[in-house]
Amino acid sequence: MSLTDDNTPAPPPTDVTTALRAYRGGLRTSLSTDAVTVLQSMRAYPSISLLANTRPGRRPGRDDVATLRRLAAEAATRLSDEQIEDREILVDMLSDMTSRAADEPANRAIALFVSPSHQCRVTLPVPVVDRCVIDPTFATRDLVRALQHAPRHTVLLLSFDEARLLHGHGSRLTPAPGNAFPAYRRTYGAHGGAAAERYVDFLRGVDRALGAALRLNPMPLVLVAAEPTGSKFRRLSRNMSRFAGLVTGNHLKTPPERLGELVRPVLADYLRSRTLEALDLIERRERENCVLRDIDSAWAAARWERPEMLAVEEDYFYPARLAPDGDGLIPAHDVDHPDVIDDVVDELIEIVLGRGGWIALLPSGRLPEGTHLALTLRRRR
Repeated sequence: MSLTDDNTPAPPPTDVTTALRAYRGGLRTSLSTDAVTVLQSMRAYPSISLLANTRPGRRPGRDDVATLRRLAAEAATRLSDEQIEDREILVDMLSDMTSRAADEPANRAIALFVSPSHQCRVTLPVPVVDRCVIDPTFATRDLVRALQHAPRHTVLLLSFDEARLLHGHGSRLTPAPGNAFPAYRRTYGAHGGAAAERYVDFLRGVDRALGAALRLNPMPLVLVAAEPTGSKFRRLSRNMSRFAGLVTGNHLKTPPERLGELVRPVLADYLRSRTLEALDLIERRERENCVLRDIDSAWAAARWERPEMLAVEEDYFYPARLAPDGDGLIPAHDVDHPDVIDDVVDELIEIVLGRGGWIALLPSGRLPEGTHLALTLRRRR
């Protein structure tokens, strides 16, 4: 099952040879929650992840390509040392993906993912630690971090008598799917102005349509409206749980590029508030004895308790072996050994997300000295 350009899984090939026949250069996949979820659901050994920084531009720089090739060579050496069957096919895939990536537009980083049945490449808007990871699962932590730094969001453009809904990702804004928007206030009825739709009724109708849209695509909401329309809508709306902020002014006719520039600082403030929200939640759960601050207890609790939120420093990596009982962790320094999980933190993130929790990736130093993560648990009822 490879990811197509619209993130739709293709039928899985039956073996590595079939995968090679079906291989189409490691399909370029857009960064999205769906794409990350699909990658996190894949389990096969070896699952190879190459992550490398690149210089934004029409194509990666020469040094960037050299880094990718070095990481691909590292993967080839490890596959050879482990005597992986069909390793030559996997190495050929990596080599081809690296060559293709060298001729395509680059952002701040690139991720290549290859396993016996899954291949794709993703460009990232955030820097990474250059590395090769070979595990039973793909290394998706940097994709999760990239989604946090450039989250998908909804933009509601609102005026006295018109509403439009846009979906944003990075710097792109496109009309939201569905036929509920654009919405217009009815200004004249069958018998003239007396039957015109009341202003407050129009806003309530917009809010109902917004609620339906957010249930299908839950995202942070940026409201763009002149005053007092913006404040009035916020007071009556039932869909402010993920309100990111307000851009004041009537921008229904503003070009998307300019609108994106106005929305960007609002989203940046929202992301900073999520960091503060995570730290505040840790403090509150600490008083309830519902916080775990070390990797061993967090690893066990994430699977057996009810994880609520995992806050972890962006540069914290933890290679380890599973203990014989399957529940404990044994720190490891021989990362290249096939028994070692290259990064338990990446696995922990996937577990917490899979069990309905949320992730806060924090800059180094935001957690108390000597700790690198904190897992909060839902309160017992």
